Amino acid sequence: MSFRAILFDLDGTLLDTLEDIADAMNRVLSERGYAKHSVEAYRYFVGNGSLVLVKRALPKDRREDEVIRSCLEAFLHDYGRTWKVKTKPYEGIPALLDALTKRGLRMAVLSNKRDEIAKETVSELLSRWLFDAVVGQRDEVPAKPDPAAAIEIAKEMKIPPGEYLYLGDSAVDMKTAVAAGMFPVGALWGFRSKDELLGGGARVLISRPLDLLDIV
Repeated sequence: MSFRAILFDLDGTLLDTLEDIADAMNRVLSERGYAKHSVEAYRYFVGNGSLVLVKRALPKDRREDEVIRSCLEAFLHDYGRTWKVKTKPYEGIPALLDALTKRGLRMAVLSNKRDEIAKETVSELLSRWLFDAVVGQRDEVPAKPDPAAAIEIAKEMKIPPGEYLYLGDSAVDMKTAVAAGMFPVGALWGFRSKDELLGGGARVLISRPLDLLDIV
């Protein structure tokens, strides 16, 4: 197939953000006397935005609206200050982005991370590369897997959705790609499993970032 653009998920695809997310949320839980979780548990808490992350991390009997609101505010404050302590690009991502740039493919990022943090993250850790759009979760636009933001990016870049390859690491990403009319590719180095990616609609699975070059 021939693609003109790549739309990337951020967490679990371009950047390994899991430990910083887990550390920030665990601090919020600990400060309130709630049990903390292992970093591995956060693989299944993340992916649907900060609000859902907080709900999943809280004890089931403490998910009242006020508790969720307070913990969400605390998490966003903590994570906003500490998101880059351990976060870094996955091995092979810089080489992949270099190769895609040389081939003239246009690139964009779509994340369920809050928009301002997504933009800051890309600006600081992926500043060597040009992304036509970096879009995170915004209150006025439905979060992934709703395809609204992906379609918005395609319109902004003036490239039809069918000419995008969408690379992500979760069923949320694969469902977003399918709903937007983009080609879904699953990243096996990320947070979720092969079975989840296939179940979400992945057409191809890749084990290393540079494997993407065999598709584009």
